[in-house]
Amino acid sequence: MPPTTAPRVGPPGPPPREAVTGHPLPRPRQSPAESAPAPPAEPAHAAPQAAPDAPQHEEGGAWALVKAAQDGDMLAFGELFDRYYDVVFRYVLFRTGDRTLAEDLTQETFVRALRRISSVSYQGRDIGAWFVTIARNLIFDHVKSSRYRLEQTTSEIIELSPSTGGPEQKVLDLATNDELLRCVRKLNPDQQECIQLRFLQGLSVAETAEIMDRNEGAVKALQHRAVRRLAQLLPEGLR
Repeated sequence: MPPTTAPRVGPPGPPPREAVTGHPLPRPRQSPAESAPAPPAEPAHAAPQAAPDAPQHEEGGAWALVKAAQDGDMLAFGELFDRYYDVVFRYVLFRTGDRTLAEDLTQETFVRALRRISSVSYQGRDIGAWFVTIARNLIFDHVKSSRYRLEQTTSEIIELSPSTGGPEQKVLDLATNDELLRCVRKLNPDQQECIQLRFLQGLSVAETAEIMDRNEGAVKALQHRAVRRLAQLLPEGLR
């Protein structure tokens, strides 16, 4: 009898995108025009094309996908779903400590985003901050409706990539350390969220301020207090 191996356990992949859109997403297929030979290049004096509404190079073309989704391209929204699912899921999981609930709220985040995609406009920031803001509001709604108490876990937190630079490098380097996560849970709720968004999610001060509905100066001050408090809470061996 051949030996068996234990199944690999890890964070779940995103659910099918069809679950968000409500119907199968179209798949790209080659049209007759695409299979035809390429037309000759335009002469050098041809008029330049109009600039896009949002810079194509920003966030690897994420805002170009948003514009396409606003024009009804469900395949473009599916690309956004694939790109930002893990970002939203990690945020919700950290805030709730419940994997099943995190999956449900992440799914609902993208359903709500699809309904509201026409309302978002380019602000010079990563569209991921908008998705996280929707998730944050859903968590608050859940807390209010069920009086659910937020709890953070360490065993379910997805392993995060280390960041570089900044005066809080030691905190960043310890971001996946269980002891650090236990200390983070001892901070007040605002400090916890600030640490999570800035260090565990890797968002900028501006993006964190947008999500937390604060100005950038307030976020910097909150971050400073949170990091100082963490330094006091960490065991001597981790300081």
